[in-house]
Amino acid sequence: MNKHSPIMLGGIFFSLAAGLMWGLVFVGPLMLPEYPAALHTFGRYLAFGVIALPLACMDRAELRRLSRADWLAALRLAAIGNVLYYLFLASAIQRAGGALPSMVIGTLPVVIAVSANVLNHQRDGRFPWHQLLPALVLILLGIACVHRVEWTALLQNPKASTTRYITGAMLAVGALVCWTWYPLKNADWLRAHPDRNPRVWATAQGLATLPLALLGYALFWLWLSLTDDALPMPWGPRPLAFVGLMMAIGLFASWLGTLCWNAASQRLPTALAGQLIVFESLAALAYTFMLRRQWPEPLTLAGVALLVMGVIAGLRVKPVKLGGA
Repeated sequence: MNKHSPIMLGGIFFSLAAGLMWGLVFVGPLMLPEYPAALHTFGRYLAFGVIALPLACMDRAELRRLSRADWLAALRLAAIGNVLYYLFLASAIQRAGGALPSMVIGTLPVVIAVSANVLNHQRDGRFPWHQLLPALVLILLGIACVHRVEWTALLQNPKASTTRYITGAMLAVGALVCWTWYPLKNADWLRAHPDRNPRVWATAQGLATLPLALLGYALFWLWLSLTDDALPMPWGPRPLAFVGLMMAIGLFASWLGTLCWNAASQRLPTALAGQLIVFESLAALAYTFMLRRQWPEPLTLAGVALLVMGVIAGLRVKPVKLGGA
């Protein structure tokens, strides 16, 4: 067991780094609220694809090893785990604020752990439900505490739109479904190809995302033209801020965050890695309160503490191998 501990610690470090960078995507739509969610989405992944191009030149020998099936897998991951996920998430953030989507995505440790136990236990072994349950309960309690604070603040705001808030919640659930699917399928590919470099796979997903982002950007621009929308294209009313933010998110959240998560996925069991996605929600909450220039309420801090306790409890649960080969 001791010889595996450096690998486990490395996986935890990489998942923490990925969470810190992925948390940035929650504040992007709040920093530029005048930009539609579609522009945030296609702009982010256009930047991701552009960043991936010079990296692809450096890794062209490794990229040539990818088969047609590998590129199709990268395209599916890019379409659902990148473009569709962020389209849902950015729309949810602009309708419900940053906190509610953070909390909905914060259920990922629970949803992914349960999904991995039900669907993927044959690979890593099955996590005993009676040992996994306390960790999941702690995480859910932490999410509930933070959500209670945000919900109370919403009810006290006379300008709040209930319909818009509920729509945002539904879109956040759509993002949750996409982001539950992505790490499970991404881990499947990485674990099936242990000889492949996680950096190369992250670059391949960036290359697969580029044509999707270009097509989406062009179609959205065409739709604005047909509807006589006043939004100035191609870069909106604040071009320098928009391009700079998209490049920063494309580099850190999309490429480097994916690279770190790929490295973590190769080192950790799927259900365990799923619980560590809680770092993304914690980072998103921290960035949201920094943007608000507010200190979290005591109940919010208690919720964060419960989330961390749940992660620690989950780390102590070991999968039990099933009988057979």
